Amino acid sequence: MAKTDFQTPDEYIATFPANVQAVLRTVQQAIRKAVPAADEVISYQIPAFRLDGAWVFYYSAHAKHFSLSCPPPFTAQQAFKDGLAR
Repeated sequence: MAKTDFQTPDEYIATFPANVQAVLRTVQQAIRKAVPAADEVISYQIPAFRLDGAWVFYYSAHAKHFSLSCPPPFTAQQAFKDGLAR
């Protein structure tokens, strides 16, 4: 996939073959069902869901895998900062 300035998750998903699009749509729908009030946007050129200003999920497709990221809130990072310092 060539680098593109995606404006919507649908634009991102449309760049993949049908079988990959089907997986991305399944993930997209599952997140929408789990967090219906979240806004779906593009962040770092991949689809993401945001709720009340906090990032909830990122999802993407790659050559040989799919990715689903759940960024931790700063409170979790702060609680484990000593262990994560290394």
